[in-house]
Amino acid sequence: MAPSTPVRHAWRVLLGLLAITGVLFGINSLGVYVFQASSWAPSLALDLQGGTQIILQAQTTDGADPNKDQLDQAVSIIRQRVDASGVGEADVATEGGKNIVVQIPGEADEATRQRIQSSAQLQLRAVLFTGSPATSFVGEDGQNTPYPTPDPSLQATPTASPTSGSDTSWITPALQAQFLAYDCANPTNNPAQAPVDQPLITCSDDGSVKYILGPVELDGTDISNATNGQEQNTGQWAVNLVFNDQGTETFGKISQRLYGAQAPLNQFAFVLDGTVLSAPSMNGIIVDGRPSITGSFTQESSKALADQLKYGALPLSFTVVSSDTVSATLGSQQLQVGLIAGLIGLGLVAVYSLIVYRALGTVIIASLGVMAVLTYVLLCILAWRMGFRLSLAGVAGLIVTIGFTADSFIVYFERIRDELRDGKSITAAVEDGWARAKRTIYISKSINIVAAVVLYILADATVKGFAFTLGLTTAIDILIFILFTHPVMQLLARTRFFGSGHPLSGMDPEALGAVYRGRAQFRAPAAAVSGRANRSRGEAQRRQTIAERKRAELAAAQGSTRPTKEGDD
Repeated sequence: MAPSTPVRHAWRVLLGLLAITGVLFGINSLGVYVFQASSWAPSLALDLQGGTQIILQAQTTDGADPNKDQLDQAVSIIRQRVDASGVGEADVATEGGKNIVVQIPGEADEATRQRIQSSAQLQLRAVLFTGSPATSFVGEDGQNTPYPTPDPSLQATPTASPTSGSDTSWITPALQAQFLAYDCANPTNNPAQAPVDQPLITCSDDGSVKYILGPVELDGTDISNATNGQEQNTGQWAVNLVFNDQGTETFGKISQRLYGAQAPLNQFAFVLDGTVLSAPSMNGIIVDGRPSITGSFTQESSKALADQLKYGALPLSFTVVSSDTVSATLGSQQLQVGLIAGLIGLGLVAVYSLIVYRALGTVIIASLGVMAVLTYVLLCILAWRMGFRLSLAGVAGLIVTIGFTADSFIVYFERIRDELRDGKSITAAVEDGWARAKRTIYISKSINIVAAVVLYILADATVKGFAFTLGLTTAIDILIFILFTHPVMQLLARTRFFGSGHPLSGMDPEALGAVYRGRAQFRAPAAAVSGRANRSRGEAQRRQTIAERKRAELAAAQGSTRPTKEGDD
């Protein structure tokens, strides 16, 4: 005989859950063995693992301490930079009146350090001259000739008032001499503090090109967004900029001036921390405020430049005071304490389930086990793809979810027991109990998820880990409830042990106070019962529902008003 439709449905759902689990393990296996960027253990946050601490000191032009608003804005931008690098659970905070402390879990890679340490204002300047670090100016004979050592008689100001940021009259003999003497590798050179209304001598970030740049014409505050992507026609990686209204107008005028000019006067440099990040040529007149930068970019380098341009508008410039590795503030001992607390919670839930629901409690234990497996592999994948790191607050979120998950099962099982008390068969009670319980569970879990999202958005960084794991595991709880708990109950209800209502199954209709057992076998109110049945009857009377009492009263009323047939006495 072919299995019933609920049985086939239950097996299909369980196979679907198995497939989802296999896909998740397959994804993480790719990260571990192919890309070598993941692991089979969740990444730990700073409070459990330790990491890197970078202290930045604010620099102002007048030497005074920065105000609180400037520091708060700088903290926000630096935190965005760190988050853009894929680092999770990082801590960025102020210290004293002029320091910002950045703490990153694990060892910070060079790209992340550059994002944090490149913390001066972003400036956009026209290019006036370029050359290698040893380049000399072109003399009247057309040959590169070294410029002589400057003396006080050299012209230090332009011979005529420059008309634009790319006017070559900015280049005076004194500036030429400074250019020739400028050493890109000399750490004492600090172009970040150069005046914004004067030309700048500086180098590219890799030290391969030396520049003379015009005054600042735009800064990072004029850039509202910067992203990376591939061009459709060429497939090259590019950095796409979006200027605000003022920046769009200014950049449109600059593009008209630079487009068609002879190199390098057609270039426009993006300068961060006094160093040229990129100096692309102007290949068209751009009046919509949406230019793109192309070149020999890779996906990683284009994203890094986009992040620097997007988050480069700091209100202050900073110097790195220290960059050290710090030990874990809580460490492995506290992690072990958290894990032990979680195991104790699981043990208490398991004991309670077996005492109250007997063999039915094994379904709760199995569901929690499946949930633990899915949660674990998802944390590994999120650590690889999103940079998520598990903090002690996140561990607390996982522990709290154990109670929330057990609550879902209790609601479901109590609904099943209510259906059994109404006299339904066990298979019907499982289906009808599911229909009644799932609405309640969906509503309660939705509230939990909304609360977790709000907490994640509004709470301090130290609490975000708790909110994230709470929301994640609540979503997994709903998935397990649909794809595991109910299908397993559908199958168990059709076994001899559970389907017959064995006393140890947790679904004994007599012990629950059912109105009838089977299809037509009603209980006899005055029948002799065993000692165990007497105890069960007392429990049944105490737990009798209002619906049962109304049904009994209605049956009694109908019996007393039965019509009298012809011929009756």
